[in-house]
Amino acid sequence: MARIIIIDDDAVLRETLLTLLSEAGHSAVAAANGFEGIQLLRAAPADLILTDLQMPYGGLPTIRVLRTEFPKVKIIAMSGAGKFRLDMAGSIGANRTLAKPFSAEELTAAVAEVLGPATA
Repeated sequence: MARIIIIDDDAVLRETLLTLLSEAGHSAVAAANGFEGIQLLRAAPADLILTDLQMPYGGLPTIRVLRTEFPKVKIIAMSGAGKFRLDMAGSIGANRTLAKPFSAEELTAAVAEVLGPATA
């Protein structure tokens, strides 16, 4: 299964995502902001980054750094701030977007879609 880094400033959502992804067989770690998430990726490779867009050291700058330093890492951007912000994330390099709130099924489907059959 995949190693996934979750980046979100909402502690409850981080814990929920950690649980869901672990139950799906993935190895997941979490960070409270983009800076921490990038540091986790620098310390150990990951297959997928699941990042919020509205948080301290926001998701858009995080995606830009990830695309520069780790061009092959897969990225799913999440936001409850509307379609424009999600579209922006897609235009700068997110492989997939998820509008909050989303269901566990939508999350697992998006992760499987982005990772493909080898690691999903």
